[in-house]
Amino acid sequence: MDLIFNPPSLNLYAVLPVLIIMGWGLLVMFLDMLIKTGDKWASRVSLVGLVMAGVVVVIQWRTGYVGTAFTPAGPDGLPMIVADGFVHFLNMLFVLTGILGIMIANAYLGTAEILERAEYYMLILFSISGMMLMGMANDLIMVFLALELLSIPLYILCGMARPNVQSEESAIKYFLLGAFSSSFLLFGIALIYGATGSTAMPIIQENFTAGGLTAVAGLMMLLVGFAFKIAAVPFHMWTPDVYEGAPTSVTAFMAVGAKIGGFAALIRLFIGTLPPEAANIWVPAVAVISAITMIVGNVMALTQTNVKRMLGYSSIAQAGYILMALAADPFTGNGVPAALYYMLAYLFTTLGAFAIIIMIENPAYAKVNLEDYKGLARQNMGLAVTLTLFMFSLIGIPLTGGFMGKFFIFGSAIQAGLTWLAIIGVVTSVISAFYYLRVVVYMFMFEGSSERQTFGRALTATAVVAAVATLILGLIPTPWLLMAQQAVMMTTQVMIAGG
Repeated sequence: MDLIFNPPSLNLYAVLPVLIIMGWGLLVMFLDMLIKTGDKWASRVSLVGLVMAGVVVVIQWRTGYVGTAFTPAGPDGLPMIVADGFVHFLNMLFVLTGILGIMIANAYLGTAEILERAEYYMLILFSISGMMLMGMANDLIMVFLALELLSIPLYILCGMARPNVQSEESAIKYFLLGAFSSSFLLFGIALIYGATGSTAMPIIQENFTAGGLTAVAGLMMLLVGFAFKIAAVPFHMWTPDVYEGAPTSVTAFMAVGAKIGGFAALIRLFIGTLPPEAANIWVPAVAVISAITMIVGNVMALTQTNVKRMLGYSSIAQAGYILMALAADPFTGNGVPAALYYMLAYLFTTLGAFAIIIMIENPAYAKVNLEDYKGLARQNMGLAVTLTLFMFSLIGIPLTGGFMGKFFIFGSAIQAGLTWLAIIGVVTSVISAFYYLRVVVYMFMFEGSSERQTFGRALTATAVVAAVATLILGLIPTPWLLMAQQAVMMTTQVMIAGG
């Protein structure tokens, strides 16, 4: 009997932003073999690719494009990838993360204990393509492939400060624990397949309830795998060590991109795929994880004197706030827009804060403790004020993007009847004020060197852009929240199924 291969329907336009970024990563790798100079060409070339991908994302968003890709032939074929409003919003976040992350790296590499290498930017681009595919995945196999494409470049990037021992240690820790978490994810996919007969999300939605305890067990295994990627308690222990040991430009990129990528897949699976009745199973689990993540992250940050470790525990706490929105969404429909808004504010706040940390840290690993921030206001008042703005946003003080993000998340939790979880969020935000404001106190209330410091244009531009965006999101939140709501409205079950 002759076997006939029926190629799937590709529809490359649906995945064009991903293809551009992947192709640009290959271009950087190819050019590196031809160009042997030590200048900043790789960062400039990478920025061009990200801008091109961003233009395509904006066009797709403005035209309301909804499409699918890699659909197997035949009437029962379901697409592996979907492009909708949710995807367009997230893809823009990933493009912005890449642009700001490369601007930070452009100033950090060469002056730090990392050589200026084209491989760095190539790995950044490949990781971004994995992040994009996390949100676009319509099949659990694609989720796993996207997660590995996101993670493997990050493992390498964490160890790129060789022969720095801390950098190498962070890379091996991240790699080993990442591989361990991937095994949970694969086990969960296997259980879901056994319970529902498919890895396609539309089929999982139809058959999940009939899958019984096997489907529930698979779902819990998937939650463990994703919890590692977003640094949720109790799967968070790698975070402070990796954040401290990795090159600071990598830490900045990873703190934003990997977290948003993990939540992209979580939202697609838990909100867009699982049947409504399954919420009674997973919402309590997510709510409890959210609570302990907020508590542990903020309490552990209180004792940290290393600023990178402090922001590592802060990142854990931020995951707890976003999980609160995820738990609230099945009952209100407002949770996912609130989470998207919060991730947008978190992007600018975190990357802006790390840009300033790199300014103070330079040369690498020389200044990462609170003591090194003493008297910063005397050295550079603008720098101190800008870092204060980012600290205020992370706390959730009014007139900042972080405040509005927490306001929307806490509001959605209260509407969903999760008032106890919102109260924990408020209390832990108050606790966080201690360690965030401690940085401000060191900058303004202690004596330090009065020597004026100057910094590169790339870092300054990143900090300014991030500060302006943080203020705009705090002062004019409505347009951005509406964008997030429209992104969710464009994502329907019919679109996910490719109908």
